[in-house]
Amino acid sequence: MTIVIQNKEMTMNLIQSVGLVAAGTLVLAACATSPQTANERPAMTDRKQQVVELLKSIESGDRKPLAYINSNKYLQHNLAAGDGMAGLNALLQSLPKGSARVNTVRVFQDGDYVFAHTEYNFFGPKVGFDIFRFEDGKIVEHWDNLQETAGKPSPSGHTMTDGPTMATDLDQTEANKALMRTYMDDVLQGRRDKFTSYFDGNNYIQHSPLVADDLTGLFAGLQALAKQGLAVKYERVHKVLGEGNFVLVVAEGSFCGRPSSYYDFFRIQNGKIAEHWDTIEPIPPRAEWKNSNGKF
Repeated sequence: MTIVIQNKEMTMNLIQSVGLVAAGTLVLAACATSPQTANERPAMTDRKQQVVELLKSIESGDRKPLAYINSNKYLQHNLAAGDGMAGLNALLQSLPKGSARVNTVRVFQDGDYVFAHTEYNFFGPKVGFDIFRFEDGKIVEHWDNLQETAGKPSPSGHTMTDGPTMATDLDQTEANKALMRTYMDDVLQGRRDKFTSYFDGNNYIQHSPLVADDLTGLFAGLQALAKQGLAVKYERVHKVLGEGNFVLVVAEGSFCGRPSSYYDFFRIQNGKIAEHWDTIEPIPPRAEWKNSNGKF
């Protein structure tokens, strides 16, 4: 579905995707947690902790967390890095010494996947999502999506990473994932009449740098972008991962005519979208890829 933003009505279709310039890093995955009660805060599982330690090693230089990776099977989807451990090591060694900073703000687990929301200094300040897949107790695959950190808060005073960090409503994980699959299907199919039903009236917290809170603030921000004749295209949803009231949607399409990867991250409250974070990363031409695994 292609969306050309020309007026206030058409801005509805872009609401979930506002975000700008992006770059790239690491991702892994994890296995299921033990049963928990509906509103219990999930413990930091071993695999979540491994992901946090692995990401932090970018800053610390500690090589011990690299042992969490299956060096014989590691697949890399960061197109700026070569495949396998050799590619990862080369990427890390290319960082200016002492320049990297890593602060993982959120980490969640969905079956064999662990996904993290992190503030980076990685060849410059960035905000990123990393996804890691585990197999037989080791990390075997990684995806990521990074965007340059906004220089100032959003019009409502939010950063790209602030807000709640702990999952609740763990018994609603599958229902919330299903909600976001339906939402994205309606977006892709252009069913604008259903859009507002996913929100609790005007109540909506937005972390995209150029957009204010609430649906009215969102419409106003998108209207400003509309004057620039921006075009957004969502073509396919690749992953929907969740834990409790948090859901990450990984999709591809184009932004301003350039192939792009969309990571949209939602907090669900009482069956409605209550909060949104995102990153958008341009996908480089295939000739520039350093591995052949693809972005998704």
